[in-house]
Amino acid sequence: METTIIKNGRIIDPANNLDTIGDILIVDGVIAKVGVIDDFPSDPVVIDATDKIVCPGFIDLHTHLREPGREDKETIKTGTMAAAAGGYTSICPMGNTSPVCDSAAVVKFIKTRADIDAIVNVYPMGTVTKNLAGEEIVEFGDLYYAGVKGFTDDGNPVMNAEIMRRALEYSTMFGLPILDHCEDKQLSDEGVMHDGLVSTRIGLKGIPPQAESIQVARDVDLAAMTGGHIHIQHVSKKASLCHIRQGKKQGVNITAEATPHHLCLTDEKLADFNTNAKMNPPLGSEEDRQALIEALIDGTIDCIATDHAPHTDIEKDMPITLAPFGTIGLETAFPACYTYLVKTSRLSVSMLIQKMTQAPADIIKIAPRGSLSLGAPADITIIDLNKSQLITKDFFHSKSSNNCFIGETLCGVITTTLVSGKVVFRRDDPKIT
Repeated sequence: METTIIKNGRIIDPANNLDTIGDILIVDGVIAKVGVIDDFPSDPVVIDATDKIVCPGFIDLHTHLREPGREDKETIKTGTMAAAAGGYTSICPMGNTSPVCDSAAVVKFIKTRADIDAIVNVYPMGTVTKNLAGEEIVEFGDLYYAGVKGFTDDGNPVMNAEIMRRALEYSTMFGLPILDHCEDKQLSDEGVMHDGLVSTRIGLKGIPPQAESIQVARDVDLAAMTGGHIHIQHVSKKASLCHIRQGKKQGVNITAEATPHHLCLTDEKLADFNTNAKMNPPLGSEEDRQALIEALIDGTIDCIATDHAPHTDIEKDMPITLAPFGTIGLETAFPACYTYLVKTSRLSVSMLIQKMTQAPADIIKIAPRGSLSLGAPADITIIDLNKSQLITKDFFHSKSSNNCFIGETLCGVITTTLVSGKVVFRRDDPKIT
C-alpha cells in the first residue's frame, strides 16, 4: 500500500463543515482518515503542514486549454501544470478549440491526450452548437456518452433564443448544465472595455452592462420555461444580478460563477492601456465589483471560476483595440481572492475555499471530489497564508503569461497539490519531506 500522511495542518473542508487542526491519512490514493492520527503504517510519506491550510483541491468550471489547435498558447500538459501550481486538481476545458469540441471524436481526443499529459483531472465541456455557429445544436447524447460534464459555446453567445430553448430542453435529458456566455453582440460590437468614465477618459469604445444583463434575463426566462439548468458564466455586472436573484427566488434551476479578476479589479486597470486587463466581459466599475462580492456572500453567485484564457505575447503586445480578450488565471486565482476578499474581511477563508471546491463540484456533479470525505480521491491543496508572492512574467507554469495581476504582491501561496494522493506540484519548502 502507498501511504501518505499530511501532519498538523489546519484542515478546512466546507463540504463536511470541518475546520480543525489535524492530520490526513491517504492510502492508495484515497482519504482513509481525517483527525489526529497516531497509528499509521511504517515508513509513510510525511508532509508537514504545520501553520498551513489543508483543503480539498480546487475545481475550475471554466478553463481554456487551447488544445487542439492553438498549442502555441497552451496545451493540456502546460495548462494542467498551471492548474496544479494554482492548487487546482480538477478543471473543465471549454470547447472553443480547433477543431471545436462539438463531436464525440474531439471529446475522445481531449480525454486521451489528458490521460497521457494531464497531471490533474480533466472534465471536457462540449459545445452547445455545431462549430460554435449558433445555428444548429450538437448531438447532446453523443457528447454525453463521450464524457462531457456540460455544454457551452463560451467565447460566443447563443444569440438565437429558439436554439437556446432547444438546448436547455435536450440538456435536461442528461442532467447536465448549459454554461452560458451572456453577451448581446449587437450591443458589444467593437467595444473594448466597460462603458463608463474610464472608457470616456481614455477614448476607447465601451461595452454597456446591458450587453450582459439582457441576455442573462432572457436565458433565466428560458430556463424557467424549459426546466433546464442554466449556469451563467463570468458574471461581471451589477445589472445582471437582479435577474439571477429573481430566478433563484422563483425556483429556476440557475447557478452562476464570477472570476477573480471581476471580483478584485475594475476598469481602472485599463487606464494605462494594459492589454492583460482586456477581457470579455470587461472589468466593470467599483460599484459592479462590490455588487459581485455581495452576491458571492449571499449565494446569488455560487462559485468562483478562472476563465483562464492564454494568449501569446505577440497577440497581447498589439494595440489594445486589436489585442485579444482574456487573462490567464489558474495560478493567481486563490492568492488574488485571498488578498482582495479575505484579507479585507469581506469573506472568510472557509467561504472562499467552499466557492472553489464544494460549490463547483456540486454544479457538475463530481462529488466526492471537492471534499475530504472518507473514501474520496485524495485531491488536496496545501496553502501557506503567511507567505506572499510578487507576480511577474516568470511566475507562471502556463505557456502564456498574459495575467492581469502582474506587478502585484499577492498573499497566500500554494505549496503542495496532490491528485489521488500523488504530489503533482510542490514549491521548495524545507518542511516537506
